[in-house]
Amino acid sequence: MQGTGAAPTFISTTQNAQFNYTQTFETGTNVQAGLGTNNNYTNNSFFLYNPYVAFLLNFQVIQPLLRNGWFFANRAPLMIARRNLQQSQANFVAEVNNNVLQAVAQYWTVVEARGNLDVARSTMDAAEVTYKRDKRALELGALPPLDIYRSESQVASRRVQVIQNEYALKQSEDALRLTIGADQDPYFEALDLELTEKPDPEGELRTIDTSTALQLALTKRPEFDAARAALANDQTRIRLAHNHLLPELDLTGAYGSNGLGGTQFNGLGQKITSSSVNQLFGFNYPTYYAQLSLSLPLKNRAAKAEMGTALVSRRTDLYTERQIREQVTLDVSNAVHELEQAKLSIAAGKDALDLAKKTLAAEQRKYDLGSETIFFVLEAQTELASAQLALLQAEVNYQLAVAGVDHATRELLDPYRVQIAELTH
Repeated sequence: MQGTGAAPTFISTTQNAQFNYTQTFETGTNVQAGLGTNNNYTNNSFFLYNPYVAFLLNFQVIQPLLRNGWFFANRAPLMIARRNLQQSQANFVAEVNNNVLQAVAQYWTVVEARGNLDVARSTMDAAEVTYKRDKRALELGALPPLDIYRSESQVASRRVQVIQNEYALKQSEDALRLTIGADQDPYFEALDLELTEKPDPEGELRTIDTSTALQLALTKRPEFDAARAALANDQTRIRLAHNHLLPELDLTGAYGSNGLGGTQFNGLGQKITSSSVNQLFGFNYPTYYAQLSLSLPLKNRAAKAEMGTALVSRRTDLYTERQIREQVTLDVSNAVHELEQAKLSIAAGKDALDLAKKTLAAEQRKYDLGSETIFFVLEAQTELASAQLALLQAEVNYQLAVAGVDHATRELLDPYRVQIAELTH
């Protein structure tokens, strides 16, 4: 097609263009299509076509039959990613459940601290009343001078308790602000906390048995959803590693069409033009082939390592799932027991408080009649304060036990209207 031209200087210009398309489907089928063009011009007169244009259109399909073939091997990464998303969502719900329990516990800590402060102030007021009365009796000569020190010391010690409870309340309020994020803004941090829920339970006390609570926990706790997603991913990775251990058996088919056109001159010097595009899409000069290739690796260490990692991960997640089950069972059992204990403590605390009030009234009456000293009145005031604190602690423990049962059964978010939005895709 070419020889030595007569032109003193050889000039050749080539322009190339290539367009390719590749797509892999869920079955592992890889489809490739390409269109290439080659536009050439030269001043050499011995070229048959000058200028000439060459086109090449080719199609190729590769279908893996064993490794990386068919639906599972290609859908597995997407399945694993979706389960990872489910696992992350479940872990997030569990974290929110824990954080709400922490906020509730901190709230009741503030309630208890305020109750302790109220009791301390009431006992200090009672001690001051007693001291003023003894001081008046001392001035009238009805009380020996040495007996005034007992009531005066009680006023001083109870004032110390008030101061300690005041700063304990400030610390618990700061901790609550930190927990709920109220310390981020100086305006909200300066506001007083308004506690709307009281420690004394309203209505009938809650009752739940361990088996019912455990069944709810096994059904609704998000930790089990995360564990199940992890185990499902482990099983998918094991199947995928099995697939990667298979030999490579690929079926390939290809088809191509060629076209060549340009300008040429016949023996009479007439100009003749032919179209390479017509030849290309006329499929008059096709090339095609099909092949079946088999690759047998002697040692596929990467796939074996993948299999080992998947097996170890499944064993680890099995132990994790068992540990979660045992921990949830223990949490439910402890929460139910604490609830029962708090209910009994409330009943006993109310009886103790009633008896302490009666004892204080009786000792005060005896003191007024002169049959007993001030010591027994002050002791009765202390016992009354202890009974009030015990009942307050029992009521707070009951509220914490209710929150603990709700947390253990994953029902803590509903009473506080905590909703977790679904992710949008």
